[in-house]
Amino acid sequence: MSERISLQDVLREYGVPLVTLDITASEAECHKLREHLKTLTKNKEQGYLEVNCSFFVDIHDIDRYLSGELPNLSAIYAFPGDVKVHKEE
Repeated sequence: MSERISLQDVLREYGVPLVTLDITASEAECHKLREHLKTLTKNKEQGYLEVNCSFFVDIHDIDRYLSGELPNLSAIYAFPGDVKVHKEE
């Protein structure tokens, strides 16, 4: 199981972040991803989703988001190829 770094650890190690970008998924999407991971790992629960990306948010995007025109600042889409299997060495 992966360990999450606490906000206190982030502050101590890296300082105050400029922004926090939260990742959310619907309950149905979570169940779908969980089942996909279990299938890939043959129920050993050692799979993980890896997303390496760059995205850009400009002032116009921020203004549109703050005015309610956009539902979010940006979106990251994950596909089946982004799901990996942890291999024990």
